[in-house]
Formats: sequence, C-alpha cells, structure tokens
Amino acid sequence: MTTAPAPTADTPASRRGPLAPVPTSAPPPAAEPLPPVNKIPLAVATVIGAGLTAWTWSEHGAKPGVLLLLGIALGVALFHSRFGFTSAWRQLIAVGNGTGLRAHTLLLGTTAALFALVIGTGTGLFGTTPAPSAGPIGFGLLIGAFLFAVGMQLGGACASGTLFAVGSGQSTIVLTLAGFVAGSTLAAWQWELWRDLPAADPFLFSDHFGGWGGSLAVTLVALAVVYAVARRVQARRNPPPVGVPPSARTTAARVLRGSWTLWAGALVLAVLGAGVLLVSGGAWGVTSAFALWGSRIADLLGGDPSGWAYWQQAGNAAQLHGPILADKNSLTDFGIMIGAGVAAAAGGVWTLHRSIPARTALAGVLGGVLMGIGARMAGGCNIGAYLAGIASGSLHGWIWGAVALLGTYAGLKLRPLFGLGNPKPTDSVC
Repeated sequence: MTTAPAPTADTPASRRGPLAPVPTSAPPPAAEPLPPVNKIPLAVATVIGAGLTAWTWSEHGAKPGVLLLLGIALGVALFHSRFGFTSAWRQLIAVGNGTGLRAHTLLLGTTAALFALVIGTGTGLFGTTPAPSAGPIGFGLLIGAFLFAVGMQLGGACASGTLFAVGSGQSTIVLTLAGFVAGSTLAAWQWELWRDLPAADPFLFSDHFGGWGGSLAVTLVALAVVYAVARRVQARRNPPPVGVPPSARTTAARVLRGSWTLWAGALVLAVLGAGVLLVSGGAWGVTSAFALWGSRIADLLGGDPSGWAYWQQAGNAAQLHGPILADKNSLTDFGIMIGAGVAAAAGGVWTLHRSIPARTALAGVLGGVLMGIGARMAGGCNIGAYLAGIASGSLHGWIWGAVALLGTYAGLKLRPLFGLGNPKPTDSVC
C-alpha cells in the first residue's frame, strides 16, 4: 500500500483535497513555552469576577448573573484562542492567508445550527422567547459596515477584540475602547441625521426557504463556498503562516492556560453564544452597551440623553433608565474583560504597555470613534451584525461581512499613515 504525498506549495490548487493543509510560504513556527502565571493580576481578576457575579445575582437575579458568567467564559475563550476578526480580514486582504476566515465559517456554521435549533423550537430560559437578529438593508448598513471595518484596522481590534484586549492589559486598546464609547455616544446623540436613510425591510432566510431547516441549509452552503474560496486564495498566493502564541505543552494545561486552536475557540464561542440566546432571548451583542455607557457619562456631566431621539425609542428608553448590571450587553461586555484578564494572567502574558507612540494613540482613538459610529449606523458590529446576523439567517449579516472586506482594504491603505504595519508576503509570519 502506498501513501499519497502531502500537498506542497507546488501542488496545483485543483489537486488539493478540501481537508488537506493549505500550504504557506514557510512552516508555522513552534510555540514558545508559556511564562509563569501572573499571580497578582490573576487573583485580582478572579476576585472581581466572583464579587461582581455574586453582587449581580443577589441584586438583579439569576438571569443577569448567568449572563455575566457567560461573558466571563466568552472572555476566556476569546483570549485563549486569540480568536480575531480584525486580524483575520487583514491577513486575508494583505497576503491571502485565509486561516482566520475559515475559522469564521466554523463559528458561523455552528452558531447557525444552534440558533436554528433554539429559535426553531422556541426554547428559552427564564421565560424568554428566542428571536433572530434581523436588520434592515440600506445605506445605513453599507456606510456603517464600511466605517466599522476601516476603524477596526486603525484601532487594532474589533468589538469583541477590543474587550478581550483591554482585559488582558493592552493599554493601547484602552484608547480604542474610549473612542468606541465616544463614537457610539455621538451616533446616538445625532441619530436623527441617519435614521431615515433609505432601507429595505429585513430579509430572513427562514421566511423564504422553508423555515429554519431551509435557512440553515442555505447558510451552510454559502459558508462552504466562503471556505472553499478562502482556501483557493491562500493556495494561489502562498502567504506567510499565522503567528503562534505561547502555549502550554500538555492538553490539560492548554485548557487552563492556553493557547487553544482557532477551531476549538470557534466551537466554544458558538456554544456560549447560543447560551446567551437561551438565557436572554437575544443574540450576543457588544456595541449597544457602549452607547449606554457614554450616554450615562453625558448625563453625569449635565447632558440630557433622555431627550435624544435615539433613547426615546421604547426598547432603548428602558435600557437607558434601567440598571447597567441588568443590561444584557453590558453584562457580557464586563464579563469578557474579566474573563480575558483571568485567561491572560493564567497564561502568564498579562501586561501593561506603558509607552504608546502618539500616532498609534491617535489611530486607536480615531479607529474606536469610527467603529462606534459605524456600529450604530449598521445596527451592529462584527458580533451583533456579522455573527448574529449570519447565524440568524439574515441577509444583512452577509452584506455586512462583504462590505467589511472592502472597508478592511481601505483601512490597510490608511494604517501606514499612523505608523502601523501590514503583513507582507516576505514576512516570516503574518
């Protein structure tokens, strides 16, 4: 019996099997060993997480307490797997490495299957009725998704990435978060300027393709096409491999200290995202909380956000006047930062960057502002619109993702103006 040789960079793309490793210009580097645990940051993050969960549970009930715990678990999974959206799109556009985008298809497909099961059967906890995330299709979506993608390339992180980077001690991304909150608040304040942009009604596959079974089938077929295209692009361009973070040597140690594979991270994130849907009745989201936080700050400074048209909508008014620790997205956002802090400290890589170049700081703030405005215009970010939208079988999620690729290309052109580098074909890793 003979064994077929493994595909190489010289093997035509047409002869590579769909599950064969996609070649890169060099083998992936070996992971460095993890440094010792950061004991003090780990203790602080653990105490904050436990204390805040206990207080939330006692003051607001089990549902908010469970949502906070789900957020902490999301933060652990995001950091341990280094699951990124910003880097995945940057690597694809800059050098053709589709590793991150292929991991997206697993996350999206698994989440879509779980959403179809939960929403299709009407299963919810705490008396909730699960509902899909469907957004209108119009100029607000197009402009917002483009601005968001430009912003995440300047700011260095997406919505979920901003939270887990802040939790892991990355000082630069704190500036991105500040800009994110400011941009979200500005968009809420000036909501009347863009709320009436032309738009068509939401389009859910489940309404047009035989219910939730048909919706899932359409979504999985479309994701399979994306996966195949990402493989073919990488096979043709033969890019540098993706960098490998420090890792523990045994499987048991990697579970607790990292790093996880992107594929493991995608599966865990999908399950946790479905958990948020089960508990709250709505999909995991991030950025509406930033508008809430900024508006609360504006109120403390003497402003009157309750008079803004954005907050006079029924659902938004309840969010503005309710406790922050009873707000679904605020709970999961806080949880992600805490969970990432726990994961980074356990992995020995929690650190504060004390020196930030001026141009990098400016890019972080500007990128955050663009993401905040873009997320409100588009009705969501890479989580609330892209992930939740596609998983819900909503056309607007697919449009958001396609426009975000265009915005990524524009963002890569702007990064050098702020002293930020882009991956190059000659790099050892991307």
